[in-house]
Amino acid sequence: MEMSNLQDLLVENLKDLYSAETQLLKALPRVAKKVENDQLRQALEMHVKETEGQVKRLEQVLGKMGEKTSGKVCHGMKGLLEEAKEMMSEDADADVIDAGLIVDCQKVEHYEIAGYGSAVTFAKLLGDEESARILAQTLEEEKATDQKLTQIAESTINVQAAEGGEGERAGAGASGRSSGRSTGRSSGRSNGKSKSRSSSASSRRK
Repeated sequence: MEMSNLQDLLVENLKDLYSAETQLLKALPRVAKKVENDQLRQALEMHVKETEGQVKRLEQVLGKMGEKTSGKVCHGMKGLLEEAKEMMSEDADADVIDAGLIVDCQKVEHYEIAGYGSAVTFAKLLGDEESARILAQTLEEEKATDQKLTQIAESTINVQAAEGGEGERAGAGASGRSSGRSTGRSSGRSNGKSKSRSSSASSRRK
């Protein structure tokens, strides 16, 4: 698309968001299925339903402008979802995976907040108050989802992930101390026996 004015930029931004939302709509159910935390799973499943509504709003706004939804691939969202895919394949504790997926999901939300925030501003500047109002609904949903993910992370998942790591470190420390005591006792007994044998040999030679 040839871009020459703010209206063109708005349309380009909306098509980018449409591509982003349709990609997310395919990927998010897989992420929700992977997570272990019930509260996180429910939040992601709820956002899938919200995303369906957000796609319809974009179709509505672009249709009102006489524009098609096709013609653009959102490479930014593609990269963010690839990171989430990599996180799901990691061999780590479930709490750590959940914490990592929250990070990936919030990256997605921040990307969308930036996109929708700009779209609302452009629409208002162009005098398209109806489009601005429709897009603002999605913007508020994205902000609420981001806040919800922060609350879940800080109240449970990050804490559990940290406690799991502390448990592993404590276990490793205990193992090291046990090994040290065992080695010390073994060395002490060996030295004692060696000294005893050496003393006996010296006595016999005398």
